[in-house]
Amino acid sequence: MGEQKVSLVQSKEQMRSFVQSLLKDIRALEHMLDNNMFESGITRIGAEQEMVLVNNQTMNPASIAMDVIGQLSDKQWLETELAKFNLEITLDPQEFTGPCFQTLETEINQKLATISDVLKQYDTSLALTGVLPTFRKNDLEMHNLTPKERYKALMTAIHDQLIGNNFELRIFGIDELLIRHKSPLLEACNTSFQVHLQTDAKDFAPLYNLSQTLAAPVMAISANSPLVFGKRLWHESRIALFQQSIDVRTTHEHFRERSPRVSFGSDWLDTSVIEIFKEDISRFRVLISSDIKEDSLEMIRNNNTPKLRALQVHNSTVYRWNRPCYGISPNGQPHLRIENRVLPSGPTVQDEIANACLWLGCMIGMYDNIKDIRKHIGFADIRDNFGKAAKYGIDSNFTWFKDKKISACELIKKELLPYARAGLKSRHVDDADIDKYLGIIEERAETHMNGARWLLRGYTKLKEETNRVEALRLITQATIENQQSNIPGHKWEMPSLDLKKDYATHELLVSEIMQTDLITAQKDDVIELVSAMMNWKNINYMPVENTKGNLVGLVSSKEILAYFKDKDLLPETSQKNIADIMIEEPIIVSGNTKLTEAISIMQTKDIGCLPVVDDGELTGILTDWDITRISKKLMDA
Repeated sequence: MGEQKVSLVQSKEQMRSFVQSLLKDIRALEHMLDNNMFESGITRIGAEQEMVLVNNQTMNPASIAMDVIGQLSDKQWLETELAKFNLEITLDPQEFTGPCFQTLETEINQKLATISDVLKQYDTSLALTGVLPTFRKNDLEMHNLTPKERYKALMTAIHDQLIGNNFELRIFGIDELLIRHKSPLLEACNTSFQVHLQTDAKDFAPLYNLSQTLAAPVMAISANSPLVFGKRLWHESRIALFQQSIDVRTTHEHFRERSPRVSFGSDWLDTSVIEIFKEDISRFRVLISSDIKEDSLEMIRNNNTPKLRALQVHNSTVYRWNRPCYGISPNGQPHLRIENRVLPSGPTVQDEIANACLWLGCMIGMYDNIKDIRKHIGFADIRDNFGKAAKYGIDSNFTWFKDKKISACELIKKELLPYARAGLKSRHVDDADIDKYLGIIEERAETHMNGARWLLRGYTKLKEETNRVEALRLITQATIENQQSNIPGHKWEMPSLDLKKDYATHELLVSEIMQTDLITAQKDDVIELVSAMMNWKNINYMPVENTKGNLVGLVSSKEILAYFKDKDLLPETSQKNIADIMIEEPIIVSGNTKLTEAISIMQTKDIGCLPVVDDGELTGILTDWDITRISKKLMDA
């Protein structure tokens, strides 16, 4: 997450001071670029591994990151992330040659094993997946924000920029997700495997353009994030989820364009990295600041390398999928890197290294053969490809060079794998590494299977065999167990009910069990219509709501039967509407109510239904049938 010693801007003077430091950093960067001060002649790679902590009994996120950090405080490679259930490993940078990929895999496995040893005492496992299937909306509330000033300042600053009243998610796939959320902490759903490539300053622009071009096919073959809140959405839902979770824009009557802080970009890079930094400073307001002590221009005059801290703080709040990075090498020279943020976490460490191997190999192989990608494909096409890859993953069809239409798998097999192999060989990467990791990519393309397709097919299968909650828990359990075997994801067997174990149920929330696809009535509906709908849909309880979606009553089959009995005896009752027989103030619960508490209420009050109301709005209904359906284990919890 970058520089930690940051804060909200508290005064005009603080803002002025930070902006002045930011402008000095831009001038210093321009000077270093103009005078060839950047390290050159060496190519290094690096990565960051994000993960989710998962409770073994519930398969829900475990908010224990600070406890784990406390026990591993001597491990400088382990960092907190935005939420209490996330951790991040920073891998050692290494020269892009020899057994670099096997070395990277070994390092990740060793560090994950260190974390896993600590997690055992908390009955918790770590999961490598783009979005954890068992996330609940309640998990993304501010109580799960990591208690560090940087995160608090960032969340507050983003919220202060919000034009509307809420953040909104609108994602359409097999299912659809349409929800409002009060906090930008939804961003914490996303976990990725971020790969860095150090470049010579003179090569940065053409390599960055290549990275933009490769984003779509590399994402398509590596997609691993199709499930959000139990909905089957985009193959790489992280793309939409990240942008929308911190998107402060709202709809307007006019056509003014406003850029989201999470973006693919709007055009090719022309000459140097400075264009990106200037663009982002121009378009995006400063969100957070830091007490900058260094004068970057003065440091250059004294032959010292500046850290450009103001620029780095601002850059950390603008989320390009291919992000430019500035750093200082061990020899004291500045360097530039391209950070690929497209790749998801998982399905296994081998899969992640294979994804990195494909991207890095193609970057070198294509640059050796195609110096300027802009002569072969238009920016509109690569941006369109990016959107297609996020939505359809391995099922995508792309527009490629000379307007050729080609499927993701064919593009990978026929064009990108040969480029990648040539690029890796030119860097003298070990043949064993090339064959192993590119072989995983080739097998995915041949079998038309990756993490996203496995999750979609597995979850759909489980939903047909059991209830939604258990299906989500089983798919998460299967993911974790398969990861521990380290068999590449395209070889995983479909999950089955044989995995089923006695999950702890005391943490289940009403929102996980309730029905959300509701058939409702309104007060002036005729009773005969409501009776017919209840009979058609085979339901015993129907909420009554107003035109704003607010609950105003509840009618059950008991009231309907009583009405028809009276109607036979007293014909004048036929003029009644549903408002005349409904329960006007039914007992309600919220979606965040523990299921065990809701069951207790239903038993104590001897009722068979609880409408679920959040912020005054009807959001669901919990019936005795839902509880029976979830199995007897819940009743015994």
